Amino acid sequence: MVGFGREPAAHSELASQAVKRSLSGFMMVGVASALINILYLTGSFFMLQVYDRVIPSRSIPSLIALSILALMLYLFQGAFEVARSRMLVRVSGIFDEIMSSQVFQAMVKAPVKAKGGESNSMLRDFDQVRSFLASPGPSAFFDLPWLPFYIAICFMFHPVIGFIAVGGGIVLTFLTYLTNRGIQASAKQVYEHGAKRTGMADAAQRNAEVVEAMGMGKDLARLWLVSNENYRNQHRRNSDTANTYATISKIFRIALQSGVLAAGAVLVIEGQASGGIIIASSILTSRALAPVELAISHWRGFVQAQQSWKRLGRALSAFPQTDTPLALPAPTQSLTVEQVSSGPPGREQIIVQAVSFELKAGSALGVIGPSASGKSSLSRALTGIWPIYRGSVRLDGAALDQWDDVSRGRHIGYLPQDIELFAGTITDNIARFQENPPAETVIAAAKAAGVHDLILRLPNGYGTEIGQGGSVLSAGQRQRVGLARALYNDPFLVVLDEPNSNLDAEGEQALTDAIVGIRRRGGIAIVIAHRPSALAAVDQVLMMGEGKVMAFGPKEEVLPRILRREPPQGGQGGQAAEQRPVPLKIVSEQQEEGR
Repeated sequence: MVGFGREPAAHSELASQAVKRSLSGFMMVGVASALINILYLTGSFFMLQVYDRVIPSRSIPSLIALSILALMLYLFQGAFEVARSRMLVRVSGIFDEIMSSQVFQAMVKAPVKAKGGESNSMLRDFDQVRSFLASPGPSAFFDLPWLPFYIAICFMFHPVIGFIAVGGGIVLTFLTYLTNRGIQASAKQVYEHGAKRTGMADAAQRNAEVVEAMGMGKDLARLWLVSNENYRNQHRRNSDTANTYATISKIFRIALQSGVLAAGAVLVIEGQASGGIIIASSILTSRALAPVELAISHWRGFVQAQQSWKRLGRALSAFPQTDTPLALPAPTQSLTVEQVSSGPPGREQIIVQAVSFELKAGSALGVIGPSASGKSSLSRALTGIWPIYRGSVRLDGAALDQWDDVSRGRHIGYLPQDIELFAGTITDNIARFQENPPAETVIAAAKAAGVHDLILRLPNGYGTEIGQGGSVLSAGQRQRVGLARALYNDPFLVVLDEPNSNLDAEGEQALTDAIVGIRRRGGIAIVIAHRPSALAAVDQVLMMGEGKVMAFGPKEEVLPRILRREPPQGGQGGQAAEQRPVPLKIVSEQQEEGR
């Protein structure tokens, strides 16, 4: 955006769109600013006429006529001021309309596609820029070009008045420079301390039950107070700097106005100017320097918006908009994993190493292994959540990146370990918040997950509001609704990570039936599991250790060997398995850990 510095390439196109669509608005703001600045001369010339003509002539009708004219001009000035402020609000709205969609999508992608950091505060940076555009701050920058115009009129009154105005402008410009230098560094530190403070508060709020149950509130409050004190101290220093320079500039302008009065009085005494010039030049000089003072008072907001714009650009550059690839037919045949190596986004760390296997339509794979063996990491790579650094995941021969996010999502169902539902109805969550989802498709997914009857017993059935994070539901109910969401619209590949961690016997039977249903309709199911009950309906087993495949093959061949601690013969990872026997506990019924 104009005035915010060089834009990163990733969002410069969007910024250009915003500027183009706002161009007419900026032009109207410029025209309004021109009229406003011309009308600001009303007070000066009114006083000039009163002192130089009305008072010497003692003409009351002239005073009434001048007063009526001045009143009309003030009304026009007020109308243009309102129009300018409203136009700036609408320019801010155009910025919001163009940028908001990409900002939201990037904000959602940031936790799984980037390191996080400043990407986690994109919405706050976006709001900062939008708020500044709608504030009186930009008006000061539209008024600054009129400073020479006012100074020229001051010289027309008398050269001494003009030189005083020039000197005042130089002093205020220097104060603006000092304000910028004093605020730039501290504003960045205020942002960093504020982000840390907010992050700690959000984490404590997300884990409120743990904090309450284990009495961690006091200790967390102590840590938060330290962070809050750092934020408060830095914010105080930033505010002190900004307010000090704003006050100095204000007092200087008032003093300069009195100085102009004194200079005008000297000129009148020496017969070089009329009495009206004393008042008129004082008002005019004050108005000439008012935009500079206004810019100083809003400089902190400008600096914060400028830094927010730069951070927003860096964050969006990690998620460039790409052309929508050619629409591919829905996959129906196979899942091929070829030497896949993957790890967390934004880190040089490989967790899944050279994993390869192939599944045909109608197959179900159970992935087992000890904790931290890479099972959940594999599920994230298979669903496109984590980047694939080497190798590829292919559906019917097409790599995952050959689909756009929306199209790929239609063919994949995913149930993570940590069930996250959204505030809304049961229908909204099962239908993945699609607009006007077909009722029969929602009900079919619920029946496939064995949760239809459970939903009907809720107060409002499928229309039940489940609250933020699904707080109205129990853990088991959330897991089963999450399973229905994964099965919605019969995706070809369904990846279930610890899908029975919160299920009772009835829920586990429903899970088994769901996997059988996926196989029967020609889909592929992948089940990450510790408990053998989740593997009842699978026909293939893959065992992982330290991010590598230790064994892969038909369940009836691989699973008994693992249970007997026998190294599997042949197949991928056989040699590694011979070097290190697999402990029985990885498939023990009592094993309840996470990944």
